[in-house]
Amino acid sequence: MSEKPDFKLIFCLFTVAIVWGTTYLGIRIAVETIPAWYITSTRQGIAALMVLVILLYKKQLAWIGWENFKIQFIPAILMIVVANGFTTIAEKTLPSGLTSILSALSPLVVFLGSTIMGLQKPTLRGFIGVVIGFLGVVFIFRDGLGAILDPNYKIGILFLSIAILSWSAGTVFTKMNTHKSNNIALNLFYQFSIAAIVQFVLALIFNPDVDFNKWSARSIGATLYLAVFGSVVAFFCYHYALKRVTAIQVTVLNYINTAIAVFLGWLLLDEVIKLDFLIATLLIILGVFITNYKRTRRGPEKDKV
Repeated sequence: MSEKPDFKLIFCLFTVAIVWGTTYLGIRIAVETIPAWYITSTRQGIAALMVLVILLYKKQLAWIGWENFKIQFIPAILMIVVANGFTTIAEKTLPSGLTSILSALSPLVVFLGSTIMGLQKPTLRGFIGVVIGFLGVVFIFRDGLGAILDPNYKIGILFLSIAILSWSAGTVFTKMNTHKSNNIALNLFYQFSIAAIVQFVLALIFNPDVDFNKWSARSIGATLYLAVFGSVVAFFCYHYALKRVTAIQVTVLNYINTAIAVFLGWLLLDEVIKLDFLIATLLIILGVFITNYKRTRRGPEKDKV
């Protein structure tokens, strides 16, 4: 007898795929006039306040204890401060489409991390998927490897690479500890609060003389969108999904993010979509698909070794 589909899980997965596909565009617009660390600290600060209101309304605001605080502190630093912050910095110099294509490698990094940590069994299919995904990234620079020598370009790639590694590490860590706490909203409140404080300190350090008058309504609007949808809505759905499926199955949604981000960058920001980008995207998507694909077996045979 087949199980009924989990429509709430499907909705969360769909939301993550769509919303995070639009955040690359949102970040690109926000960094036009707002320094990166002010974007991220404002984004997470607003997100923390929104979740706080929800917790107060439900009378669920409480101290989570030092043990759980430590568990929430690590993904707050890895996934929000470093991954989100460095991605925002990278998009100051990189197109949103290119950023999303490179970020689509995170499922492959999560696969490797999950294998190392014992959450995923190593397979030849998984290895082939990793190689094909890597070839996709190499193909992006097939005719222009010299462009990496541009200092601004190199810095953007460096920050984005660190962001991808940090996000993947945070995802694996969260999956390993997701069973230790069931209140997603309360956990996210602490994560957003920690990240907002750390990122605001970084904003003051790197941009002490910021001119708020230069912040455009367009960039402010993008930051608000990132706070409401990119942080509160998407992170809640992401953590909900992580409790019910594997880390790799959740991160496979990145290839949908990539397709949406590239399309929006072309549609709204006049970013050029070249044949190399399309081929590279297909290679990365193929690599991710091969890594994550599992044939469904029916009947009692599924329990056989």
